Amino acid sequence: MRRYIGVLFAVLVLFLTACSGKTPLQEPSNELTHIRLPMGYIPNVQYAAFYTAVEKGFFAEEGIELEFDYAYETDGVALVGANELQFSIVSGEQVPIARAEGLPVVYVMAWYEKYPIAVISRSELNIQKPEDLAGKRVALPGLFGANYVGFRALLGEANLKESDLTLESVGFNQVEILAAGTSDAVVVYVANEPVQLEAQGYDLNQILVSDYLDLVSNGLLTNEITISENPDLVRRMVSAALKGIQYTVENPEEAYEISKKYVEGLEDADQEVQMGILRASINLYQTDPYGYSHPAAWTNMQEVLMKMDLMKKEINLEEAYTNEFSQ
Repeated sequence: MRRYIGVLFAVLVLFLTACSGKTPLQEPSNELTHIRLPMGYIPNVQYAAFYTAVEKGFFAEEGIELEFDYAYETDGVALVGANELQFSIVSGEQVPIARAEGLPVVYVMAWYEKYPIAVISRSELNIQKPEDLAGKRVALPGLFGANYVGFRALLGEANLKESDLTLESVGFNQVEILAAGTSDAVVVYVANEPVQLEAQGYDLNQILVSDYLDLVSNGLLTNEITISENPDLVRRMVSAALKGIQYTVENPEEAYEISKKYVEGLEDADQEVQMGILRASINLYQTDPYGYSHPAAWTNMQEVLMKMDLMKKEINLEEAYTNEFSQ
């Protein structure tokens, strides 16, 4: 899933706040609470856990009617921060950045445990560890989002700077770039591009961020107002999502079939590749226990973001996340 680090959080939130000032409403117990959930990316089999939770009735059982919103991730973060929406799916780096800008957002459920970014290259280049990137040409979507944060975290582990190699911003064309051989390595989501390239016959080396550093990854975001005024809604939202995650882990083939209802073109896509993407996604999930957010990952994430100058100041991490609702 693509992630965008916003540099205009404060401006957008001030605008949204001026327009609303709303607080969450308690719906009557015999009615479903409608939730619009920003996903941060286009409809994709990687969201199978949420599609499954809807189709198996897990959200309805919790009194929730879910609407998927495929807007940019930073839009979701800003709307939740302004209390225009109560929830959003986000990548972990978004939360400290947002709170450092004054947004009262709170991460309430870990979906992924492993940070989903890797640097991949053709095996004949023998790029096997972060130190091997020195002097190489590395392509990534741009200097933003989880791709960039994960890449910089790897450079830090190798005591490398961006000036020690050549970075190329190529948009979301990593598959084509690696296939063409115009860059030595590309930065990717481990559950997407590597699966596609291996299916095309490429023998790859992968440097996984999660092999070197524990970082906060994808999860569910809410805000302080919702937690304070409607904690039961948060608990029900987390409960339904976790049921969908667990069901997908235990029934990946069924979850894949369910996803065909939500992802246009999935029926006609290469089924082996798309199922491989789902299985690679499941490998990233936080399952022991489901939904748990690791404190050390938050400390590591803040340190990485501070070194990157993506945060103006350190925050109180204990206010940025909670495991209360996933227990």
